[in-house]
Amino acid sequence: MSENLKIGEIIDVNTTSFSAECVKLNEIPSFGGLVRTPEGDRDLYAVVTYATTSSVDAGRHPVARGNDDEENEMIFKANPQLEKLFRSEFTAVVVGYKEKDRFSHHLPPKPARIHYSVYDCSDEEIRAFSEDLSFLSLLFNTNENVSTEELVSAVIRTCAEASDDKEAFLEKAGRELARLLNRDYMRLKMILERIRPQEDR
Repeated sequence: MSENLKIGEIIDVNTTSFSAECVKLNEIPSFGGLVRTPEGDRDLYAVVTYATTSSVDAGRHPVARGNDDEENEMIFKANPQLEKLFRSEFTAVVVGYKEKDRFSHHLPPKPARIHYSVYDCSDEEIRAFSEDLSFLSLLFNTNENVSTEELVSAVIRTCAEASDDKEAFLEKAGRELARLLNRDYMRLKMILERIRPQEDR
């Protein structure tokens, strides 16, 4: 399945997540997006939770480069060396894996592998993986420095956009959220408000 677009290389690993350096500066996968990395005979699936762009030299702080005539992309065109001075990275929480054409929506037996490639998932992969939404429970228990409500909402919107029937998918997601958060009405309400279609707000 490595025909998908390679977006990064893993540079840090633990049991529940991994961090990857992006192939290209500023080309970061979307918050709440689904990505994949191989691990032996398995493909691990993970949700993007955090991203950063920083100097490759930890001791150097960026300074403004633009002027009245240069801004945004023009700054990079006028200063091509900037591409080598910075790097973009992202962190993703593992939410399942695929082995022998079967998806499992829990942590894999082994973590991701250092220096392995990370690929963006196609709509087809997202649809197949999100047929079972039990993986959402892993996101509610993540220790990442990010709002759980925002993260869960983002991944549901990602999966809804890739689905064949957005309305039906959101209804299914709502039922799963109600099951997971049956004792936490305020969190449930916050997420439902964030995944509601724009035209219904």
